[in-house]
Amino acid sequence: MRNPTSVAAVTAKAAETARSVRVMWEAGLVPFPRLDEGVRSLVAVRKFGPFAGSTQIAARRDSTAVGLVDELGPLTFKQLDLRSNALARAWSERGLAPGSVIAALCRDHRGLVLAMLAAGKLGARLLLMNTGFAKPQLADVAAREKVGALVYDEEFTELLDAVEGEVDRYLAWVEPGQRRDPAIPILDELIASNDDRPIAAPRKPGGFVLLTSGTTGTPKGAPRPQTSPLHSAQFLDRVPLRAGESTYMGAPLFHGTGLSQFILSFALGSKVVMRRRFDPEETLRGVEEHKCTALVLVPTMLQRIVDLDPAILAKYDTSSLRIVFVAGSALSPDLGNRTTDLFGDVVHNLYGSTEVAVATVATPEDWRKAPGTVGRPPVGCHVALYDEKGTRITEPNVTGRVFVGSGLSFGGYTDGRNKEMIDGLLSSGDVGHFDEDGLLFIDGRDDEMIVSGGENVFPIEVENLLVERPDVLEAAVIGVPDKEFGQRLKAFVVAADGAELDAETLRDFVRSNLARYKVPREVAFLDELPRNATGKLLRNKLD
Repeated sequence: MRNPTSVAAVTAKAAETARSVRVMWEAGLVPFPRLDEGVRSLVAVRKFGPFAGSTQIAARRDSTAVGLVDELGPLTFKQLDLRSNALARAWSERGLAPGSVIAALCRDHRGLVLAMLAAGKLGARLLLMNTGFAKPQLADVAAREKVGALVYDEEFTELLDAVEGEVDRYLAWVEPGQRRDPAIPILDELIASNDDRPIAAPRKPGGFVLLTSGTTGTPKGAPRPQTSPLHSAQFLDRVPLRAGESTYMGAPLFHGTGLSQFILSFALGSKVVMRRRFDPEETLRGVEEHKCTALVLVPTMLQRIVDLDPAILAKYDTSSLRIVFVAGSALSPDLGNRTTDLFGDVVHNLYGSTEVAVATVATPEDWRKAPGTVGRPPVGCHVALYDEKGTRITEPNVTGRVFVGSGLSFGGYTDGRNKEMIDGLLSSGDVGHFDEDGLLFIDGRDDEMIVSGGENVFPIEVENLLVERPDVLEAAVIGVPDKEFGQRLKAFVVAADGAELDAETLRDFVRSNLARYKVPREVAFLDELPRNATGKLLRNKLD
């Protein structure tokens, strides 16, 4: 007799797979009815991984199609494919092999992209280092991950002094006229001096290793091995990217936000435009010049764009934008609404993490209905809330711990540790609630809750309220020790240019909108909030 539970599970899985295929077909990822091309695509991805494999497919499909534009100009998918062949051969001759760990400490440019492709073709693991690292972090991560080669931009040379052991070094970007060590090879020179014919596929693709933000210590490594092509549907189900378009990549590639959308854009055969350093006006210029349909950012970047002088914003035609894809940290209702007012219904707010990958996505329709929401799980993703005892929460507007399941969730950190799991779902480390319509809201980090006088306060609610004021650019709230209440709230505020603000005005504003126990007892004014390279707030730097 068949197990009804197992039959239901198989049926649900089949329906999910069918829906994923349909989503990919609508986006242009499934070349129906050219099944022969589809088979070749699957073979390439299986041999070299989703990134290198997708680049080969795009190069075969159209040898003249531009895949990448950076400050040095355009490169076609064909050029990227050939140059990465040459780089993979050069590295192989120098002893790098399947299983080697190659670290990249690079800003966004063709050198980093070629290193990503070559590592995939070698079967090496590419460890994406944060460009905001200090020396101790870089050295600790390099030692823990057993890095055998380090690819870096010249500007980071001094950081490498702390890296110990025999680690090969390669320069990915060299500033014109700058002195350098002639013993360190430059990627362009290695490429020019090597054969660019296709190389034999490795036994298995190497994959990527992403790093957590490290806001509470040394960043942990989260491997991203080869994944099923069906997992692309987790983004495409609620973010309408389409084949052959153009994406402006503002988010850095070492971050999961940038990396995921970059790989997906290449899989769609779309042109990706990037710059080594983010500049809000240059971003708008790039969107106009390349008629970008998608703009990928972290919230602090979006903040800098919408805060531009209206005269600057009016200079650029951004009507081609259908998608402003935001992830990496919380998008406040105020910032999302201002973006909608400027660019129309384009905000797609993704919630996820390095560990769980995709959890939910809020579409423009979701955002209009409920500003601040992170939306619903796309196909292949499952989200549930649990209380402190591990009991599932099903009622709306009840806060619980967020747990996520998807094919893109990681299988544990490189040091062997993992995050808590319940019912096969992985803890995101956040707490949140669903509203009556099933839309998810994130109330804060599980470890950021402040208990003041026996009342629970999550900083994000107070922060979102403060930034609604036109005279406040940014705000952060933390708990500080208090003899009477255990903890009291302290707010850190960045005032808008020319604004005349005082602490009592802000306290009165919070008091008139929120419960008494959510009013900060102290308010400090700063020139800027401490953030890491991806814009994530460093609360441990506030006191």
